[in-house]
Formats: sequence, structure tokens, C-alpha cells
Amino acid sequence: VELLIVIVILGILATITVFAVRGITDKGKENSCAVEKTTILTAVEAYYAQEGVEPANLDALANGAYVNDTPDELNATWTFVPATTDVDGNVTAPANVTPNASPGKCATFSG
Repeated sequence: VELLIVIVILGILATITVFAVRGITDKGKENSCAVEKTTILTAVEAYYAQEGVEPANLDALANGAYVNDTPDELNATWTFVPATTDVDGNVTAPANVTPNASPGKCATFSG
């Protein structure tokens, strides 16, 4: 009986540990995506400052050496929608991020 109680207690502790670690892993993925988003937004700003126009796609950022990733790596993780320009010439940068339904992707940029 004592051995059975010890096994049950160990099972409960193992279950709690698994769920705690899963939460930490999810948070790590979220933080990784947030850092990637910031890096890409900085690259978009640098591209605009140098070229005077918004990049048409992520390939332009990679091929122009604004980011270290290759176009394939970027496109595997992100979908890019260029910023919009209103009638007064004000540019709205792609600042908001929404979850992407595709597995393995961080998010979709939308402007």
C-alpha cells in the first residue's frame, strides 16, 4: 500500500512538471517571434530610409542584406504585407501582428 501511494504521488508530480515545462516552451516561442518581428521591423525602416520606398516583400530585405536570414528562411516563418501610404504621403508601417494559422509560422505582418 505504501509503495502504491509513493507511485501515485510521483505520478502527480510528473504530471505537474510536464505541464509547467510546456508553458515555459510556449512562452519561449512567443518571445522568439517577438524578437524576430522587431528585427524585421527595424530592417523595414532601414530599407525605407535607404531606398525611399517600402520593400515589396521579405526577399528584398534578405537580398539587400537588411536581415541575416535567407529569403527561404524568412518566408518559412513570416508572411509580409507592405505598409500603406495615404493621400498625404504618410506611411503606415506594418506594425501589428496577428497569429498565422499555418503551422511553424510566427505571424503575418499586415499594414
